[in-house]
Amino acid sequence: MSTPINSPVKPLKNCGKCGLCLAACPVYKVLKEEQASPRARLQLIKAFENNTLESSALLKEIISKCLMCGSCVVACPSGINHYEQFMDMREKMVKDLGETPAIRSLIYLLARESRIRRGAGLARLGQRWVQKLTPTWLANKYCLGNIPLKQFPQLNLLPFRKTVATTIPPQGIKKGSLVYFTGCATNYMYADTGISMVGILTHLGYEVIIPQDQTCCGIPLMFHGAVDEAVKNMILNITALGAHECDGILVDCTTCGAALKDEYPALIKKRMANDPQKSLEYWEKLASAAQKIADKTFDILSFIVAHKQDLVFDKTTPNLGNIAYHAPCHSRNNFNTLPLVQSLLRELPFINYTPTLDEAECCGGGGTFFYEHPEIAKKMMDKKIHHVKAVKANIWLTDCPVCRINLAGNIDKTSETEAIQVLHPVTLIHDALKKGPLEKEPLEKS
Repeated sequence: MSTPINSPVKPLKNCGKCGLCLAACPVYKVLKEEQASPRARLQLIKAFENNTLESSALLKEIISKCLMCGSCVVACPSGINHYEQFMDMREKMVKDLGETPAIRSLIYLLARESRIRRGAGLARLGQRWVQKLTPTWLANKYCLGNIPLKQFPQLNLLPFRKTVATTIPPQGIKKGSLVYFTGCATNYMYADTGISMVGILTHLGYEVIIPQDQTCCGIPLMFHGAVDEAVKNMILNITALGAHECDGILVDCTTCGAALKDEYPALIKKRMANDPQKSLEYWEKLASAAQKIADKTFDILSFIVAHKQDLVFDKTTPNLGNIAYHAPCHSRNNFNTLPLVQSLLRELPFINYTPTLDEAECCGGGGTFFYEHPEIAKKMMDKKIHHVKAVKANIWLTDCPVCRINLAGNIDKTSETEAIQVLHPVTLIHDALKKGPLEKEPLEKS
């Protein structure tokens, strides 16, 4: 019997060392080393908690060599939430041993929206100078992980949320109101995803509300042990999202969705029990608001499947050829969307959906995993690119921005994979919709 990824943390003694988590763990499948397995990490955590194992650089590395995909949780017959255990252990390791300068810088930026905005602006300027002044052969030598800097996505000319109104009316008769949590990637990198989200939701008859004071969901901060900073972001988002009456909260990234749906209620409850600086009434009110948000959170692809009968496609849309899909880990493990997405893609009349052999295998992106452990991530990506080439795909779809960065960034621009586009599924669907007379053309990215 599988364990939901948002299940409570059960005692480590429940681990029977059965090994079912080994077959589910993408890192173990690459390294084939016992210390890389989820059960080994659990035993190390147990020894640490029993004071028979001290903090060390090696222990921190072993704990960090995890994609936080949650696959081991789903596979565990003993009901252990490895995900929460690993998250808590990362926090302890960072407190004991600190973090690298690069990760500390990332945490500093993501902890405040104003810093993210300034950092994105500087990065966009840097991209322009690299493109103008650096020869291609040299630019391809500068990499973040395995990804050449020139193959990173172009940052939006303006943050997406600055280009749209807070409230966008529906096309035709209003069916309801939806709040759109854009996340950092859409706001600063992938405006095409945001434009398509708004276009689809208004096409379906929904008013779209985009709170301008939302910020990073907090998951990247939690992954690196910065829980205090993550809680501050969560409180800001709970306030921003909870300020609007709506029928649902939509995400285009299932990692952000996992934060809103699973991590916010869990972390707020944990703080309620351990933070004496705030009153119990304060935390209870916050916990109630977090749970309301969790109950209303949906990923966009599940929402589209539930309303697909109302999609009106332009009959002149040409066939786009072979399309492959990469299922992000949080889509599979937190939202269980893979069967729904497969069904949706098979029904789209303008594509030939061809599943790859490793469609549901992790790509090795994992937040910053592709940067921290590039040798492991590369082995995962080499396999995925081999399989996407085998189905002769023109477009590779994925609904996770980090997966999108990783897939597109590892495609060899000098080989037969050069022509493969990597897109969010909503872009493909929106482009094929019959446009209303008042719908504006998509904004241009720089």
